[in-house]
Amino acid sequence: MSFPTVNNNTFTTAPTSPNPYISRRLNNMDQAQAMKREREDWERLYHKTLKGIEAMIDVQRAVKDMKKLVEEAGTTIAEMEGVILMASVNN
Repeated sequence: MSFPTVNNNTFTTAPTSPNPYISRRLNNMDQAQAMKREREDWERLYHKTLKGIEAMIDVQRAVKDMKKLVEEAGTTIAEMEGVILMASVNN
């Protein structure tokens, strides 16, 4: 008894995506959006850092101005002490 030979060697290949270019392009778009978000995050951090540095500079200027005022006040007090001592010596 002989069985008929059936040729089962015909394969059909189907792409994983209807158009591989579209999926690749979508992946690139996702990647571009992720990169854009990352860049925006870095820009926000950069501007926040700049604002912090500007605030520190303002504080340093204020401290410098206060130091000048304190030095001037100290000089004025020393002059007043000298005037008071001169007045008490003369009386």
